Amino acid sequence: MQTAWYDAPSHTAGAALAAAVKDADVRATGVLVRADDLSPASAAARKLGLTEGTARTLSASIEAADPPTIQAFWDQVVGAPLFPVRRLDEPRPLRNRIHVDVVRPSDEALRARGDREPSGPYGVMLADDEGNEVDLVPGDLVPGTTDWYALFSPMVHYPNAPAGFVTAVAELADAAGIPLRLDVRTEGLTIAGRKDAWETDPGFVVLARQIEGAAKDLGLRPDPASLRFVQFGIDASDVPAVRAFWAGFLGYEFDSRTDITDIYDPRDLNPVLFFQQLQEPRPQRNRIRFELTGRNPLLVTDPEGNEILAGT
Repeated sequence: MQTAWYDAPSHTAGAALAAAVKDADVRATGVLVRADDLSPASAAARKLGLTEGTARTLSASIEAADPPTIQAFWDQVVGAPLFPVRRLDEPRPLRNRIHVDVVRPSDEALRARGDREPSGPYGVMLADDEGNEVDLVPGDLVPGTTDWYALFSPMVHYPNAPAGFVTAVAELADAAGIPLRLDVRTEGLTIAGRKDAWETDPGFVVLARQIEGAAKDLGLRPDPASLRFVQFGIDASDVPAVRAFWAGFLGYEFDSRTDITDIYDPRDLNPVLFFQQLQEPRPQRNRIRFELTGRNPLLVTDPEGNEILAGT
């Protein structure tokens, strides 16, 4: 599968390209296309006057002594094979300095939890059999809406959404001046706002209701089962230094809210990172490692030894 980013001046311009392909992530500033053959997308982009830019995808992998068992745990928690598990080269018994938050609708979170008993300060932490931790957080409807779930990010999924609906959502977002993530797939459309958007932007719920109305006019019904929000936390002794490293390296921006350590991708393609004060030294390598797509990958470490396999 190949990917390509095309700069676009609006959601609506990006939706026009998404209508010509099967798999596209539409954002306020462009479109990420995924395909085995990018030639049709390139041709469609040229006709629309869109130029190809660059974008890299940030993901994470897990190293484990027993990859099949650990893979099964993470696939169940996330609800999809999002984190590839690779064989561990050496024992690493200490806790990771990187951990994962996964937020899913309440019913899905409870189902994924199974018979594991959560722990941690918020009562939502689960650990796989080798100690890799995840906060599996349940989420409920965004207040004032009927279709949207508050999964840190406000999200909704409409199966079998036609191209006309994607265009309608794009136009509503542009009119409201609110950036949305429109993930267009053959199975449907997933729409999301930025993290905490429904709490911090008073116009978001108004926009969400408009989108609900457009969906109802077309007879579309939401299906929350596939919704998930994923973010990564990094524990650091020197939070400002480590946070600055990751923001600069990834081209992320700082969240402007007081007492919030989040950094985020301005294109809204990659996951949010947040930073927490490390309570005790953990000198070993993490079993969770970031990966940034690109050619000629090099292993890079931040000031406290957290690794990323980054392509150039």
